[in-house]
Amino acid sequence: MNRFLAAALLGTMLSFGAVAPGFAATAATVNGVAIDDRDVAARVQLMKLEGGGSNSKALDALITEQLQLQEATRLGIDVTDQQVDDAFQQVARNVKLSTSKLTELLRANGVSDATMKSRLKAALAWQKVAEVAIRQRVQVSDLQLDQAAQASLTQDMSFDYVLKEVLFITAGKNASGRTSEANKYRAAFQGCDSAVDLSLKFTDAAVRDVGRRHATQLPEAQAKELAALNVGGITKPRVTESGVSMYAVCSKTQARDTTFVKNKLRNEQGQEAFKAEADKYLAELRQKARISR
Repeated sequence: MNRFLAAALLGTMLSFGAVAPGFAATAATVNGVAIDDRDVAARVQLMKLEGGGSNSKALDALITEQLQLQEATRLGIDVTDQQVDDAFQQVARNVKLSTSKLTELLRANGVSDATMKSRLKAALAWQKVAEVAIRQRVQVSDLQLDQAAQASLTQDMSFDYVLKEVLFITAGKNASGRTSEANKYRAAFQGCDSAVDLSLKFTDAAVRDVGRRHATQLPEAQAKELAALNVGGITKPRVTESGVSMYAVCSKTQARDTTFVKNKLRNEQGQEAFKAEADKYLAELRQKARISR
């Protein structure tokens, strides 16, 4: 919905005529279930609102969704109206609108809320099919994860730290001025033991214990900067949402811990494998289906 939100914010609202009532020709059938040209026209309208789409793309999407819904039914999976309404509400939240305003916005552009809800229902059904029938087909090798994690662990990512964060709060204050004060703090910094006492000499400066963090738990740029510091060192000021932040190194030990890297890789590879398996499953459904168009 990013394009949809951009269109809403920019006021780039296109006016499309509603599909005229009357006879609807069958555009395609999926295992005997008809998709008519009014369904296709309605989906084209929604796709245009989101950034563009053709009749062939709309029809292909509707065929796919029909396959997904039919597979859900075969597996005894049900998607309730409340679940669809909840998903519609989440879409509204994502574009910072109420559900009534989203409905108005859709209708003003020739799109029924029922068109969006039908797509949401298919998406919810497919999610449930994925958990029931596809998730169990996905396997990620622990050995491959270990090898990949070890290979990705650079020298900068091979340390275990105990850190403190020094934060110069910027609420209502100029960030550049706060950065200047943070640099003065940094120049006077003599180690974690005196971090709090030193902060008392500055206005709206706070020190918090971050605790133990392995380098692989930190952003790469931050881990690289910390790797170049000794115990008692402090990073350069960085402007964040909370204020101007610096990290002080209270402890630093060599530790090639792949736990966090491996978990990240497991998630990434698992998602890739899951998507590939879901695509394969859907292709199998399409191959077995009786589709005429």
